[in-house]
Amino acid sequence: MEASMQQFLESGLEFYVTIGILLVTSILIFIVIRTLRRKKADTILLVGLSGGGKTVLFYQLRDGSSHQGTVTSMEPNEDSFVLHSESSKKGKIKPVHIVDLPGHSRLRPKLDEFLPQAAGIVFLVDALDFLPNSRVTAEYLYDVLTKALVVKNKIPVLIVCNKVDKVTAHSMDFIRKQLEKEIDKLRASRTGISDADIAHEVTLGVAGQPFTFSQCINKVTVTEASAISGKISDVEHFIRERVMP
Repeated sequence: MEASMQQFLESGLEFYVTIGILLVTSILIFIVIRTLRRKKADTILLVGLSGGGKTVLFYQLRDGSSHQGTVTSMEPNEDSFVLHSESSKKGKIKPVHIVDLPGHSRLRPKLDEFLPQAAGIVFLVDALDFLPNSRVTAEYLYDVLTKALVVKNKIPVLIVCNKVDKVTAHSMDFIRKQLEKEIDKLRASRTGISDADIAHEVTLGVAGQPFTFSQCINKVTVTEASAISGKISDVEHFIRERVMP
């Protein structure tokens, strides 16, 4: 009787040990899968208002030419390729997946479809026509910076002041300061929104202090470029840092 009871207890113990091992193994597999998925974030998103030069930048990165005949995109323009500036280098070079997203307000929700794979976001600002669009540019940028996935995954954002080669273009410092001021105003105006409306929104900056990009949880930097003339070295460097070995 005692021998049978002992065998029963031992078999029961083996059962629970087996279940425990299976449970721990499942958890480890889940962690490994999630880690591998995070490592596969190899997409660079080009976002910004229509007319900012996103599609021109896309073709400069891919082909080394501006394709001046391009029109406003109504669908995402995407491709995986080796950067044109890297194509002459010897050895195996990792291609990058780049998505040029439409800037039209009704099409901006498409951004959410690509965020899970995003390794970085390039936000283009038209330096030539900045002032008339400063408010709406800041609103779009605010929406990007408060995306839950952008903050959770700490997706870096490169703000590119495009068309700076034009004589009447605004400077990078001026654009950065104006965007920070506009976002600061947006923070104040949106405090009156109900909790239900901002359930998925992240609060930017530090309470009681003027907003600056340095306060963001994810890294936000500002640079200048001229996509149409191919002066895009800072953008290429940003891409290399994010998705290249």
